[in-house]
Amino acid sequence: MLKRWNLHNIIMLTMISILCGVIFWSADFFYNALTAALTPVGLAPMAGAALFGLWIIASPLCAMIFKIPGAAILSEVIGAIVEMILGGQWGIMTIVSGLVQGIGAELGFALTGYKMYNYFSLSLSLILTTTVTFIYQLFTNGYASYSAGLLFWIFIVNLISAFVFGGIIPVLIIKALKKSHLVKE
Repeated sequence: MLKRWNLHNIIMLTMISILCGVIFWSADFFYNALTAALTPVGLAPMAGAALFGLWIIASPLCAMIFKIPGAAILSEVIGAIVEMILGGQWGIMTIVSGLVQGIGAELGFALTGYKMYNYFSLSLSLILTTTVTFIYQLFTNGYASYSAGLLFWIFIVNLISAFVFGGIIPVLIIKALKKSHLVKE
């Protein structure tokens, strides 16, 4: 049986999403510094790829904690709104990106019928988030003008970043929360 939304879940998801929004906003500074460092060697697009997982951490974290349909999308959009309000450099498009990333993440859990919240569904979610976001960026970030080789490496680095920041770190956070009894099994 699927869990349902209640006031406690909504408040907790919102609090986690706000914290993630601050992380998203902070990642903007790292992105700018890394872009500046990689531009002289022609690898500026790798900056966003390397940090991609930081911008998607909310969706797998909240989906795995709350195990409720819509948690991935809602958390990612709330985080994106917070990033934008704090002065994120992409303005309103931050919310569009958050929506795209949230949809990608949500698909991984939807394909399992929202019945599996394990490493398989998390991995599926991360792969789909990376893929959906990458396709979106082909059009919005001008990736379509890059060589096939560069596109391949951007996708691979996105995927690795997603698994590190959107997979390993949320799993460790959830284990700590379970150990402290803040999250139930």
